[in-house]
Amino acid sequence: MRYDIEGTMLQTLLPALAAAEDAVARLDERVLRSPVGEGFADRSHFFDAAGALWVAGELVHVEDLVLHDAHMDSRAPTHELTIAHSVLRARRRIWTGEPSWALGVSGLATLTATGGEGEGKAQEAMSPAVPAETDEEGEDEAGPLAAEMAEIDALLARSQKLLDIHTGKTPPSEAAAVAPARRNEDPLGLLGDEEWDEEQRLAEWRSVQPLADSLPPVLGAIILFEAWERIEPLRRQHWLGGLLVASHLRARGKVASHLFSFYGGLKLVRHERRRARDRVTRLQAFLEAMHLGAVAGLKEIDRLTLARTQMELRFRGRRSNSSLPELADFILSRPMVSAAMIARHLRITPRGALNLVNDIGIREITGRGRYRAWGII
Repeated sequence: MRYDIEGTMLQTLLPALAAAEDAVARLDERVLRSPVGEGFADRSHFFDAAGALWVAGELVHVEDLVLHDAHMDSRAPTHELTIAHSVLRARRRIWTGEPSWALGVSGLATLTATGGEGEGKAQEAMSPAVPAETDEEGEDEAGPLAAEMAEIDALLARSQKLLDIHTGKTPPSEAAAVAPARRNEDPLGLLGDEEWDEEQRLAEWRSVQPLADSLPPVLGAIILFEAWERIEPLRRQHWLGGLLVASHLRARGKVASHLFSFYGGLKLVRHERRRARDRVTRLQAFLEAMHLGAVAGLKEIDRLTLARTQMELRFRGRRSNSSLPELADFILSRPMVSAAMIARHLRITPRGALNLVNDIGIREITGRGRYRAWGII
């Protein structure tokens, strides 16, 4: 499939491209010069992670994601929440790296977890073998749990055999003998698809990067995202495409103050336009997502600036070693905070955290008398 832009197509995209370029540039300038820019950059990780799951058709509450990230879950985390936390960690890893790191070979290998296959082998070869502990009286063999342990060992052996076949460690003759059993145990093909070559698809997507680099940053970013949607390099990390779009904008110098929240704007575009068969409609939808995401970011900056001004009025005239300024920065960096999170971050008691919250005067968002949380709405 060709991903270049023709003249007539570019003329159609120019209005949306100009609006997106202008909004993204204004947002970057505002965040760069704003006193709440660092907090805005940290908050955008949470909202973009929730937006990535929204685009995929799953609902993850930002509040649950914040608590899960702080290891303070109110309930057992769902599968969707775990994926959203993976998106959150990937965004943080991209942001802490070099601007062009995520688009390079090593960056993609790290983000897709394909670059560390040899590390385990090398570490295993360097570490001395530890003999297994045995019971002299033979209680393990004749113990009350011997049958259950034998079933677990057999299950582990079958799982290891399937993994060896999937990774190519099993000789072809043995793999052919186990193939019928594998088809019976995995009729849906969940363990892997030999025809789905992720490395080849990822290399095909990387071949689009020179074209994207020759175009304006925003236009090149949507070309990369469209190619990611069409090629689908990764089946289990399809959300990585939006993060690489933000990394492309950062590498090109278009957005240097933060990692752009592309999914935050993409979820505001209708599904019919995002998945349209017409390529021009899809590109216009992606440009609109850029524009809407930047506009939402500008509004968020205004809210955070106003909230910081109100909090500064509260701790003006306090002693120099007061914890209120640090608490204000922490509140601005999270969509919501709890007393336990404040106490752990500031290294104070929960009672002291509640006193600081009352002094700084932020809004309680749960409406409960216990297990409360505060945030900027």
